[in-house]
Amino acid sequence: MGNAVFTFGVMIAWACLIRVQSMPRDILELPAPPADRRLSYGPNALHFGDLRMPAGAGPHPAIIYIHGGFWRAKYGLEHAGHFCEALRSAGVATWNIEYRRVGQDGGGWPGTLDDVLRAARFIERIARSHPIELERVLVAGHSAGGQLALWVAAQDAIELRGAVSLGGVVDLRRAFELRLGDGAVEQFLGAAPDEAPERYTATSPLELLPFRTPQLLIHGTRDDVVPIELADRFDAASNNCKILRLEGGDHFDAIDPRSAYWPMIADTLLRALAV
Repeated sequence: MGNAVFTFGVMIAWACLIRVQSMPRDILELPAPPADRRLSYGPNALHFGDLRMPAGAGPHPAIIYIHGGFWRAKYGLEHAGHFCEALRSAGVATWNIEYRRVGQDGGGWPGTLDDVLRAARFIERIARSHPIELERVLVAGHSAGGQLALWVAAQDAIELRGAVSLGGVVDLRRAFELRLGDGAVEQFLGAAPDEAPERYTATSPLELLPFRTPQLLIHGTRDDVVPIELADRFDAASNNCKILRLEGGDHFDAIDPRSAYWPMIADTLLRALAV
């Protein structure tokens, strides 16, 4: 799809200047509303995802969602249920996927990548039995999930309306240099850039540019987990990208429906899906 399809609404959103107090990080611990169904997309015990379908006959637009957590086993998909439930209430089907992570058998390079691509492509099978409109699908991810979402889009293996990074690690070499997540990038790829440069070239969204799927970066200016510097570097290098800067926002404001930024974020995503 071209830029004309992926306009993401009014331009004022890109220069948002609202300043509000960031939400607490308890979004990671709050129990989320249950999903409609938990589906398996592969043979491994961690090959599953949570499907939420909006009310009505449809067909509905959909978001494939990839949770973050610096690719580590410590963090699962549960907290992402809040983000997905809020979008379901707004008329969007959500496919919140789990995958093997660092610390689990097969997690990290390349198993994590294999899993998320397999899970993303599974949306086509879901659409056979659920009213999902495959012409209106985004892939989105938070933090490390932002890297995975843009990587999926760059593979060009499924038709996507766009790829969304929410506080994403979109430049793996720079993230390695900054020691983000106490060395999370090196743990994920199993090597430093000088030891396995080809792994960074093949997985870092910045180094995969240009790719066909349009990109949207949503990032808090006060993100102290993944600095907005990474989003700015990616935006400067891409000719098919929009950036929504959350002035005063932290790492979790982009995925917390209680955040004062949420109406703007939700509206941006709905416009991208032409809801």
